[in-house]
Amino acid sequence: MSAYILVVDDEPDVEALFRQQFRRDIKFGRFTMEFAMSAQAALARAASVADPPLVLILSDINMPGMSGLEMLPKVRAERPDVPVIMITAYGDTETRRKAVEQGAVALLTKPIDFAVLRHEIDTRLGQAA
Repeated sequence: MSAYILVVDDEPDVEALFRQQFRRDIKFGRFTMEFAMSAQAALARAASVADPPLVLILSDINMPGMSGLEMLPKVRAERPDVPVIMITAYGDTETRRKAVEQGAVALLTKPIDFAVLRHEIDTRLGQAA
């Protein structure tokens, strides 16, 4: 099964880090991982992905322009079938509450625990199968 994961983060080094962590999954076609540098770019991409199916969006919260929390209800309205996991350096209770209220399925804190993220991805891929 080929699936599509969209990662939204304005930090350029995030792409290299994610590609390194998931290099085997990407190499063997377990999933495709694409990166958007802004919430606006992510919304446009999420609206157009059809094949392979978009199975997960991972989004930073703090970004210039539209934040991840501002993007969340928009992407959930456009793609209610796609789970969104928010990523933040500030995992406080209020941020977690806002993310969940707006439709996030999880909130991960930086630095990212890639074992936890891999488990989240495996869960979403299993649900999409």
